[in-house]
Amino acid sequence: MSVTIALTLEEVCEALTEFPGAQLLAGGTDLIVGINRGQVEFDHVVVIDRVNELRGWRREGHELVLGAGLTYSEMGRGKLPVLLPALAQAARTVGSPQIRNAGTLGGNLATSSPAGDTLPVLAALDATIDLRSSHGTRQLTLDRFIRGVKQNALEPGELIEAVRVPVLEGPQEFLKVGTRNAMVISVASLALVVDRVDQNVRVGLGSVAPVPVRAIEAEAFVNGVIDWDTGSVPDVAVDQFSDLVIKAARPIDDQRGTATYRSHAIGVLARRALLRVFVGGAG
Repeated sequence: MSVTIALTLEEVCEALTEFPGAQLLAGGTDLIVGINRGQVEFDHVVVIDRVNELRGWRREGHELVLGAGLTYSEMGRGKLPVLLPALAQAARTVGSPQIRNAGTLGGNLATSSPAGDTLPVLAALDATIDLRSSHGTRQLTLDRFIRGVKQNALEPGELIEAVRVPVLEGPQEFLKVGTRNAMVISVASLALVVDRVDQNVRVGLGSVAPVPVRAIEAEAFVNGVIDWDTGSVPDVAVDQFSDLVIKAARPIDDQRGTATYRSHAIGVLARRALLRVFVGGAG
């Protein structure tokens, strides 16, 4: 096969125009697995890990712009974990140090697996995806970008440039359940983020539906019972919140767990996350 080693976004777009069926290669943590299993076929590779425009992150006012080439290791160190603690928590659960040094945010999005660890966090944060091609740029919300199991809205010749999320004032949690304690694909995962300014809670779920989902009904319920002055939630509301999160899930049986177990697990994670960010109160 032929290979293009791109140094700029323009070179990436030119290569994708010239080779419409080309595969992008950044960390390769998902791509190489697919190749080894005989699930991926292509004639051209565009290497993008040297493209500076895709690296790192920056703050623009009340918004963070995360480059598609941001690695899991980078998500978990420096100032970013202070601004996006749930994303840092998710990144630290991914694979081995070698995988975290190679795997990228853009790769996790492009793979569009229901078990992608960053995806519940991005769902809870109402992330927007910046896409680029030789024809220009466009933006999609996460729910419009991921369309099904390993299916997304990327068009031929297009790549993920960055992800935009808000900077929120409030605690965040990411929790997941797997078949072992380390280097595990999630059986169920949950991100909960608090926005003290707008006084709301947002919840994203992973591995319990074909796509990342928001527990909208659970959010609406808990937003109505939180005492924002004391930072507490009534004890009796925690179980109802958990039940509503379970209701939002659409789990299946597979080799990692049954739908019944996933439903139970996501409910447990919902309780734990809520109690970690709010003090239980009387009632």
